[in-house]
Amino acid sequence: MISLLTTDFMRHALLAGTAIAAACGLVGYFLVLRAQVFTGDALSHVAFTGALAALAFGIDPRIGLFVGTVAVALLLGALGRRGRADDVVIGNIFAWVLGLGVFFLTVYTTSRSTANGTAGVTILFGSIFGISAGQAVTAAWIAAAICVILLFIARPLLFSSIDEAVAAAHGVPVRLLGYVFLVLVGACSAEATQAAGALLLLGLLAAPAGTAHRLTTRPYLGLALAAGLAVVEMWVGLVLSALFSRIPPSFAILAVAAGVYALVLIADTLRKSTNGATKPAPDHTPTHPERALI
Repeated sequence: MISLLTTDFMRHALLAGTAIAAACGLVGYFLVLRAQVFTGDALSHVAFTGALAALAFGIDPRIGLFVGTVAVALLLGALGRRGRADDVVIGNIFAWVLGLGVFFLTVYTTSRSTANGTAGVTILFGSIFGISAGQAVTAAWIAAAICVILLFIARPLLFSSIDEAVAAAHGVPVRLLGYVFLVLVGACSAEATQAAGALLLLGLLAAPAGTAHRLTTRPYLGLALAAGLAVVEMWVGLVLSALFSRIPPSFAILAVAAGVYALVLIADTLRKSTNGATKPAPDHTPTHPERALI
């Protein structure tokens, strides 16, 4: 285990993966709170299309990742009410972007004699063990910037996520916050593509955050739990994949994240059923995260 952790590819994966997981945990918490998980799903496929478009034009796929996801995030904000795109908007963009992805994949694989035929698979499923030292450092800095910006706007974003009308009445720039958050989601999706791949990155955004929402109703504790769970699940997944070479890292990471969520969901269901059986008159007063703001 010690010799494994001292290898270059593992150090690079841990550096990039830790920062990416923390950013995904924080962003994912608000995605779940704001009921915008479908937005993350749409942007994951935009990441696939953006990277393939960059490859088709002969440029760095990371440029396509960030330009595509951030641009579409801004488009979703512009089309959606108060910076929130509805399911109809996302569904139409989703289908259009997937078609573009297939087109760019065809262009890339047929027009370039030196084209790498596995590029599409790499983008879809990630290649975190193939990240270089420079790429790992860049990924860590970008993910750290996402975390800092999100924590800076966390309080007003929480307020506007819970009750937009009241937040707007108190002078909170609800629409602007919606745009900023969607840009952060786009950047985070582009970053997470390197770790989990475009096809699986939604799990890295949703699973740790969903687990945190199950464990606590306190928003700031939930944010810390979402980020912490994502980081630990990233570590465990990377170690499992390195120890068992037949297991792809993206699958291992998402399997651990989904397993933790499933365990918490089962435990929460059992606890509620037990409490319902022992208490004849349970308290039906809803518990909301806004109580932490009072």
